[in-house]
Amino acid sequence: MELIAKQKVKRSGRRRPLSFRVLFHTFLISLIAFSSSCTQLEKPEPEPFFAQTTPPKEQEFRWSNGKMPKSFDPALASAPPETDVVRAVYEGLTETDSTTLQEIPGVAESWSSSEDFKVWTFKLRKNAKWSNGKQVTAVDFVRAWKRLVKLGDKTAHRNLLSNIAGVPVLPKEVPVSSEEADRLLRSNSNQGSPVSPAQYLGQVPVNQNVPLPFTTPNPNKPVMPADDSALGFTAEDNLTLKVTLVAPDKDLPKLVANPIFRPIFSNGEEFIGKDLNSNFVSNGPFRITKLDATGLVLERSENYWNREKIRLERVHIVAMESSEKALAAYRAGELDAITNADFSPLVLKLLSPYEDFRKTTHSALNFYEVNYSKPPFSDRRVREALSNAIERDRLTEGEMEGQTRPALSFLPYSATTKAKLTQDKEKAKDLLEEAGFPNGEGFPAIRLLVNRNDTQQRVARSVARMWKQNLNLETDIVVKDTAELERMSKLGEFDLVRRGTVFPTSDETANFMAIFEPKLQPVNPQPLPVDGKPTPSPTPAGPSANSVDALLPNDQTSVTDPLILTEEDAIYELRAIPLYFPTAYSLVRPYVTGFEMNSLDALTLSNVSINSDWQPNK
Repeated sequence: MELIAKQKVKRSGRRRPLSFRVLFHTFLISLIAFSSSCTQLEKPEPEPFFAQTTPPKEQEFRWSNGKMPKSFDPALASAPPETDVVRAVYEGLTETDSTTLQEIPGVAESWSSSEDFKVWTFKLRKNAKWSNGKQVTAVDFVRAWKRLVKLGDKTAHRNLLSNIAGVPVLPKEVPVSSEEADRLLRSNSNQGSPVSPAQYLGQVPVNQNVPLPFTTPNPNKPVMPADDSALGFTAEDNLTLKVTLVAPDKDLPKLVANPIFRPIFSNGEEFIGKDLNSNFVSNGPFRITKLDATGLVLERSENYWNREKIRLERVHIVAMESSEKALAAYRAGELDAITNADFSPLVLKLLSPYEDFRKTTHSALNFYEVNYSKPPFSDRRVREALSNAIERDRLTEGEMEGQTRPALSFLPYSATTKAKLTQDKEKAKDLLEEAGFPNGEGFPAIRLLVNRNDTQQRVARSVARMWKQNLNLETDIVVKDTAELERMSKLGEFDLVRRGTVFPTSDETANFMAIFEPKLQPVNPQPLPVDGKPTPSPTPAGPSANSVDALLPNDQTSVTDPLILTEEDAIYELRAIPLYFPTAYSLVRPYVTGFEMNSLDALTLSNVSINSDWQPNK
């Protein structure tokens, strides 16, 4: 009995600490559960969308894309909201797929090119009609494109026409001294009429009287060929359009998807005047049925050839004077989408967690152009060293507050987003040493020219610090107003200059012609031989056969460096140093389908629809 009693005592002694541990663990679990519940009370799970409303039953889309459009003229459509309206009410030879940025059939149901990509033939569909029921023909495109040429610099993105044969190049002002201008006039007097960049590029006959390279053309009197039948676009018949180019372009079908190439029904008189006129004939999937101070109403066109595939019956384009007002209307359930909005950094941080907030790389590039004709920047190793020493991630996350994307290529599109430039400080040091400047010794202070803009000045200071830290190079930042910056740039009074280019197309050739414009210097033309043909200039060596000579007929001459028409050429030459791509922002409700944001702002309404059955996940 005594033994049994002792055993009971031992067993009871073992149980007591076990019971304590159980109680302690139970307490901890309860405490954690209580803490979690308090956390949930204090910080509830955020809503997935910035604003939720019941989807409408009708196929009506309410869209704010900025302020009121200034014009409905395709020739003047350079950016939203004008480009959005033009894409909705007009249809081009091709359209841009809003997801892939590839060309898709529009009025043209098919197209083909010559082996050298210099002659293209577009076959138009028979059932393409204007809103008045008449057939859309190749003649309509020819008439609209001739109007683009006649408008000169008034045309949006006039440079997109520069590769079409016969289209004159409008000479740009080249600021030179009066003494130099007199010398050029005297030296050219023996050759008859002065020679202009347009003539050097072979776009107009050399015997045509056009302005000198250093004069400013009158935009009201654009340079025109003597006979517009020489223009490189012709209607072979009602359903066949032939386009002849100066330089090969494998992406021409992407180029003609730009809004400026849309046809117009008449000579454009309906677009003349200060007031907006919605009473015009168009050929797109929608037509304007109402216009007032609040915006536009578009309705599905009765005569559009693909009308049955258009889901939306009506589109309300709501004009908003500010992004704040658009955001308030969206929050209140009055809008289905907001685009073309300039949100502040604080608002962007507020919106970033929500699923209906979208961020898209914009089709534009900020870069530093290099004065590559000037030593030591004429040495490619120096240019590559400067590029490698820039830490673009730090630049975009710091000075740009995360609102840009580092540019390790020249174009932001999906096909060219592979990192082709490197960011390597050690490689930069090695390159600079190979060029004869170990640790930056003997390298002159870099003259960096930037415009009078707070952001660009901050970026310049940040880049200068990187060049100092990584290469031991000094930088003089020269800040100028835009006009003075352009003047100094044209005179070559810089080592590097800040540039920004917007790409209105995914055509690679057109985009690189915009970045690297031919450098036409006011020099004496070669004397004309007896047969009237100048001696061709030799083509400088380079990674590509592309040069201005490739743009010329056999009886013209060139005075520029090789053209850069591809990403490969741009990386090889490195005449410019990419910095970053801007970003664009939008809000789109989850019940809106087919409204795809993209870097080109090529928003199409043809695939948009309202999912009236949409419900939020519970």
